Amino acid sequence: MIQLTGQTKILVAVDPVDFRNGIDGLVGLCRRELKADPFEGCVFVFRNRSRQAIKILVYDGQGFWLHQKRLSRSRFTWWPQKGDRATEELEVYELQLLLWNGDPRFARAAGQWRKIQAG
Repeated sequence: MIQLTGQTKILVAVDPVDFRNGIDGLVGLCRRELKADPFEGCVFVFRNRSRQAIKILVYDGQGFWLHQKRLSRSRFTWWPQKGDRATEELEVYELQLLLWNGDPRFARAAGQWRKIQAG
């Protein structure tokens, strides 16, 4: 089971990837293109060129999970724009919105809770 918490680092690849890639191909892509270590427990999110499908790659300490979602009728309407970085970091609620084909830019959520040190 994969558990996402407020501390989970979620990286979305800005450029589309070849969906013929499986776990090994995406792990290599994380290292080469995204300059990230896939064994650190980050959640990596990829999309295909047509924006109809996404893949999520996660390492849980024992092995990799690869999840895929393909929309049956539409395309994912929002995706981070190409800038100077290969990835964009999302919060957990933003990933949930993305999975439901929403636009995280317009979502309003409470800020992250931070523990306050006692005086």
